[in-house]
Amino acid sequence: MSYLIAPGSGERIDVFGHGGGKSTAEAMGLAFLGELAIDPDVRIGGDTGKPVSLLDAKNPHAAPFRALAERIEQRCKEEAKEGPKITVED
Repeated sequence: MSYLIAPGSGERIDVFGHGGGKSTAEAMGLAFLGELAIDPDVRIGGDTGKPVSLLDAKNPHAAPFRALAERIEQRCKEEAKEGPKITVED
């Protein structure tokens, strides 16, 4: 969660500054997966056991989380490496 969309005006407010996560990821040679808005509905969904990520994919509260999950899945596929082999013999 990195920014807030102001109710009424829709203005983006960078509560914690802007670009720090991306520049840190780049400096560390890591993929930057994105930003999420601070959203009261996310807290409400979590508190009530109804996470926004389970809402319809086109729901404006669910869409950013689904997009992030897709980016994570893609990065996992890109970075997939064969793990160690373990052999057990008598």
